[in-house]
Amino acid sequence: MHQPANLAELLKHRAAELGFQLSGICPAVTPEGVSHLDDWLEAGFAGQMHYIADRRHAYDHPRHILDGVRSIVMLAMHYCTESPREPQPGTGRVSRYAWGSGDYHDLIRDRLHQLADYFRELAPDAKTRGVVDTAPFLEREFAQLAGLGWVGKNTLLLSKQAGSYFFLAALLTDQTLDYDDSHVTNHCGTCTACLDACPTDAFSQPYVLDASRCISYLTIELQDTIPTELRAGMGDWLFGCDVCQTVCPWNNSSPQTEESLFWPQEKLNPVELQSLFDLDESEFRVQYRHTPLWRAHRRGLLRNAAIVLGNQRHEPAFPALSKGLVDVEPLVRGACAWALGELTTPLAQKALQTRQTQEEDSNVQQEIKAALHQT
Repeated sequence: MHQPANLAELLKHRAAELGFQLSGICPAVTPEGVSHLDDWLEAGFAGQMHYIADRRHAYDHPRHILDGVRSIVMLAMHYCTESPREPQPGTGRVSRYAWGSGDYHDLIRDRLHQLADYFRELAPDAKTRGVVDTAPFLEREFAQLAGLGWVGKNTLLLSKQAGSYFFLAALLTDQTLDYDDSHVTNHCGTCTACLDACPTDAFSQPYVLDASRCISYLTIELQDTIPTELRAGMGDWLFGCDVCQTVCPWNNSSPQTEESLFWPQEKLNPVELQSLFDLDESEFRVQYRHTPLWRAHRRGLLRNAAIVLGNQRHEPAFPALSKGLVDVEPLVRGACAWALGELTTPLAQKALQTRQTQEEDSNVQQEIKAALHQT
């Protein structure tokens, strides 16, 4: 029988072998920040992420994820690779974490399974459950409790050694382990770079993110039309956003990952936008099913592409936007109507006028009307 301290060290060593660069262990307790979650939800900052409120009670304690849980092994895996290439007109940015050839959930879940199998070799009676992004679990709270870093003003976990370009994961167990000291020092100081740089003013105050204004939320989680007043702030971002990480001084020397799955595909750094409008649902599935971009779905990604092309006022995109104006999805048609209005060319105006006589969806009609500057 291994002692808690010895078992903890063996688990950390194995985690490192599996590609987790940071690891720490904390007790399974009610996270201190859970009370702030109520205030955040009450303020409406979750936007359409109703699944958070629907499972609100489960965030109170990790026992709702694993019955009898006593300890949590918190883990972090680097995903920083090369620098992003500056998008040219007709291309769009993708957040660094989504550049790779596969979905990080799948890779990390597999590594967690391997770590759990090793755990049960050491402690055959142990119950375990791996968590990566999908459970009602305040990862950053427990990561701080396990000593991995502190929660910065941009609400991301920050590490002096690793910055913030890493994925968090956890292995919950009913075994008692040796616990690490909590990270109690906040090293953000007076810096407000992340707050000042946010293109959509998504931070209502330091350490509080209004997700309904965040570009990552707008391009991934939001299922509806992107609010008109936030479209310009999206700039070139097609999927996700890294602005508050890019400007953070703690990311100036972020370590690069050795995980090949995370290294960027040529076509994702950045993405050529016009060809997206040639993909039907089945073709989109083939191309993006096993990547993070799948979460936005075809309709969401084409909506985002239209907004980026409109922000760029990229006249060569007229054929693609015209095709999107007659797309099967009203969400895509509406975004393309707005983008064509931003082009302000005679051809774009004519396309909008033609579609206006045919469009049956009231929301798309409103977009066309606004794009034609009709009152």
